[in-house]
Amino acid sequence: MSIERGLPSAGRPFRLLTVLDKMIIKELFQTVSAVLVVLVVIIVSRKFIKVLAQAIEGNIANDTVMTLLGLKIVVAAATFLPAALFMAVLMVLGRMYREQEMAAISSAGGSVFTIYRAVFLLVVPLSIAGVSLSMLAAPWAEAKTEQLMHQDKQNADIRGISAGRFSEYSDGELIFYTENVDDEGRMHKVFVQNKQGDNTGVVNAEYGWLKNLPGGLYLVLENGERVQGVPGNKDFTIEAFKEYAVLIEKKVTILNLGREAAATEALWQSPELRDVAEIQDRLNTPLGVILLAFLAVPLAKLSPRGGIYGSMLVAFGIYFVYGNLQRVNHSWVISGTLPSWLGYFWVDVLLLLLGLLMLMRLYGWPWLLQSLREKLA
Repeated sequence: MSIERGLPSAGRPFRLLTVLDKMIIKELFQTVSAVLVVLVVIIVSRKFIKVLAQAIEGNIANDTVMTLLGLKIVVAAATFLPAALFMAVLMVLGRMYREQEMAAISSAGGSVFTIYRAVFLLVVPLSIAGVSLSMLAAPWAEAKTEQLMHQDKQNADIRGISAGRFSEYSDGELIFYTENVDDEGRMHKVFVQNKQGDNTGVVNAEYGWLKNLPGGLYLVLENGERVQGVPGNKDFTIEAFKEYAVLIEKKVTILNLGREAAATEALWQSPELRDVAEIQDRLNTPLGVILLAFLAVPLAKLSPRGGIYGSMLVAFGIYFVYGNLQRVNHSWVISGTLPSWLGYFWVDVLLLLLGLLMLMRLYGWPWLLQSLREKLA
């Protein structure tokens, strides 16, 4: 493939994607996908261990574990998309510099704007995807996670019910046993011991099932006998029943979603500084995609002889400072140290200025301005 054929020229008809554009976009897409998968797997694996630990303790249902895994993947993808793209641009362009492909592009009439064109043909769709992830998908995933965790926490006491063994619930106030549980969840040959203060009730029933009723979760028993009294006394009450309900879980908790799980529309309309800071954090994903990609192009040329690790070391330092400045900005906006309007852009402006300074260092302002005028002419 001739590099010259891939570059646009004045005497040829305009094409949206040149051969060079397709080559760079393909490599960038493959690399950013691989890097993002690695980052997400590393981060989600650490969080997933905690989820598994809670599932082993009975705080989370087994059926919920895989759902939580998928939701955490969505949140992690929204968080690490800018970092993945930053590393991908450095890796792809750094390789092109080392293998002298950039020299061939330059000799064929290409410039840094040719590279920026190809890179941003992928960056723009990724920034739009970043908006969707950070503004819509990630808050939805956070809200769904909190709802599932809240639901499982409410049902933690009765999750261990299984046929053929005694189970203890409600801090020992309820002891439960069933001989068999059919596919519909209907229990056969049920024994229940229920303590209410000094009184102890013992219930034997033919059938039983769990049912949500006003006031909590109940075990509804059918066709049985109930004995109630104080142990040690001869005054017992014995009664037969056709249907009887025992309160299993009476805890009623209110689900309060955190700001990470709040809808973006609600945060936009809120004047609270914490909500403003949360909106700014969500904007960091699409803005980070654009600005880090802009910075990565000159950074890839910073030390081509030093290999990929030379530029990566500098990139890690820049990203570390960038991430910490975002956290500082978050705390400053919440505390009122920084005006909320300034918190929307000052960190991103610093990143933009750094990219411009690196371009000036590599090419000089006169060359950049002349090239820009030629592109706009």
